[in-house]
Amino acid sequence: MAFIRKVRTASGAIAVQIAHKEHGRITQIDHIGSAHSEVELETLLALARRRLRGDQLSLFAEPVSPLKISLKQSVSSVLLQVLREQYRVLGFDLLEDEIFAYLSIARIVEPTSKLDSLRVLAELGVTRLDRNQLYRCLGQVITQNYRVTITNQCFAHAAAKGISLILYDVTTLYFEMQEEDNYRKPGMSKERRLEPQILIGLLVDQSGFPLGLHSFEGNTAETNTILPVLESFKRQHDLQDITVVADASMLSSKNLEALSKAGYTYIVGSRMHKIPYDIAEYQKTQQFTDNQIITIPIGGNQRIIYQYREKRAQLDMRNIEKQIAKAEKIISGKITVQKAKFLSVKTKEKKLNQTLINKAKALVGVKGYVTNLNIPDEQVITAYHQLWQVEQSFRMSKSDLKARPIFLRKQDSIEAHLTIVLAALAMGKLIESRTGISIKRFVNTLRPIRSGIVIINGKEYSADAEILPEVRTIIRKLQTGH
Repeated sequence: MAFIRKVRTASGAIAVQIAHKEHGRITQIDHIGSAHSEVELETLLALARRRLRGDQLSLFAEPVSPLKISLKQSVSSVLLQVLREQYRVLGFDLLEDEIFAYLSIARIVEPTSKLDSLRVLAELGVTRLDRNQLYRCLGQVITQNYRVTITNQCFAHAAAKGISLILYDVTTLYFEMQEEDNYRKPGMSKERRLEPQILIGLLVDQSGFPLGLHSFEGNTAETNTILPVLESFKRQHDLQDITVVADASMLSSKNLEALSKAGYTYIVGSRMHKIPYDIAEYQKTQQFTDNQIITIPIGGNQRIIYQYREKRAQLDMRNIEKQIAKAEKIISGKITVQKAKFLSVKTKEKKLNQTLINKAKALVGVKGYVTNLNIPDEQVITAYHQLWQVEQSFRMSKSDLKARPIFLRKQDSIEAHLTIVLAALAMGKLIESRTGISIKRFVNTLRPIRSGIVIINGKEYSADAEILPEVRTIIRKLQTGH
């Protein structure tokens, strides 16, 4: 449902808007203009009614007005200006490539194909680009190695605030294609998909701000990505000491040994494949208490820190009960699924795997962390829990910025696309950190604030955007940094 509304602005004018409502909530506001007199108000209301009606004929005769008004152009110029400023704040202007800036901005506003970015940019007021310019820009991204400049500026921005940890994680990007090549290959997919894919390794700081991005062939083991990424990062920024935090998928004895030899300190999640001896011995006589920690030296300066949390235990038990219920339904024939975590199948006989259930219950609430850092156990655990920042950055790149699925054909084009995504991700994280709102809400708030050209009785007039108080607050936070 859409309706016209009048809102008194801070300057005393009356803003005329078209509000769109769904399920009792306003989801979009189209700003028509602000009136400073009764004549202007009637003119804007007539324009709003005409836009609201569209091609439908009115059932009632509109008041006769001596003014003939039409809207020639309407663009989201405020959103463009604000995003362009964040691009400059991060120092990306060093590239001296306006088209790359616009492609990065378009990816924040509405993630879509490169060609469709022309439509998005036109809505922002950028109309002088064509497809050939876009393709030439993608070529320059590779030949002039834009990603080095982008990552250097990202590092400079993060270092100014202080980098205490480097967080690392890996994800997969799949392709809408059936045939693999030397780069896009089937492998272990995060989403259990069968299409050819590549692996993406992302480095971020403790706040989730991106520091580096690398791609690997789709069948590369995740454990084989962390050391090359860290070594490249270390060389690029001439660093000596790096502490990296990564999840259990990066854990292997070979990896940890290589990290130690290369001089890295680390905090890595520990896989719980079996009940540790010390925990088993403890459980024979005592029960865990909330936040209890057991530390086990494992050679050299390494140790495993096990922590029990009551809240985690409750969640683990609920998941175990769900898996048991699923297995029991399969055994009774209520569902035809053949696989379940706690299901044991021998020939035609199906039964619960009680040994596996007992093991899972013995480990509820327990999480392990491997480190070679000489700091208190609590600090290790706190640092590891910052990994949600890199996971959140991955979610942003996949949802808000839609880095996947990718339809590009050549590896250079894919790398150019990922460089644009990296720049957009950095801008998005900067905006979120300074405004306290998500990038999605930021775009939805500023996009309806429009300026344009209105034709009144055959004469063109510029119509400036009316900046609402909420938008002024957002812009002020971006300018002041808080």
